[in-house]
Amino acid sequence: MSSLPIGYLTRKEIFSACHRLHSPQLTDEQNKNLYGKCNNFHGHGHNYVVEVTLRGPIDKATGMVMNIYDLKIYMNNAIMNTMDHKNLDKDVPYFKDIVSTTEHVAVFVWDGLKAQLPNPEILYEVKIYETEKNIIRFRGEYSS
Repeated sequence: MSSLPIGYLTRKEIFSACHRLHSPQLTDEQNKNLYGKCNNFHGHGHNYVVEVTLRGPIDKATGMVMNIYDLKIYMNNAIMNTMDHKNLDKDVPYFKDIVSTTEHVAVFVWDGLKAQLPNPEILYEVKIYETEKNIIRFRGEYSS
């Protein structure tokens, strides 16, 4: 029995959203000191770039890890339909009690994709560029 080669498939989406970094667990002064200008009462926005990478066997018959069109649909559901041109703190229920840091956005995307993928174990990484210089990676790891 021969083994199949492993491939990495990455697709990118770009969405725009605003948010305010503000933790209800901290005082207003602590929030201001911690988050600085990102704690602006009226929020601020980003053009987020999200790269989703799948890792899995390259199917012998199709030559694919997954049909990229299917991945596009899953990403539209998990990212574009839920966060594009939204206020993350007010329009996305997930962030009601969670600070809308890019780290948490990555976890939100990961969880949304995992729930849709027919083979969720091939989800390898969610990488988000909040800015050209600020990049977050999440690979589904949780501490105990």
